[in-house]
Amino acid sequence: MIADLAEAKTYLRVDSDDEDALIDELLRAAQRLCEDVSRLDETHFDASGGTAKAAVLYTLAYLYEHREEADHHALVLTLRNLLMGVREEGF
Repeated sequence: MIADLAEAKTYLRVDSDDEDALIDELLRAAQRLCEDVSRLDETHFDASGGTAKAAVLYTLAYLYEHREEADHHALVLTLRNLLMGVREEGF
């Protein structure tokens, strides 16, 4: 994982431990989504640096804040733009 639970909670500005399980689950989903968009496996994605970490934290915050009405299409389009520099070419 490119970010841990403590970094995620700091980024989200969450002080309590009440939502740790939810945040951890969303963090894993955010990482996986960013890996899929970048077309990189976890090892190569984690090694791609600050851009990848920013994308994961952005995705985490988006999923956390928009739990009820997330626009996943818009999120994926934003991630493609954020990860363009590290994204593997497709077919």
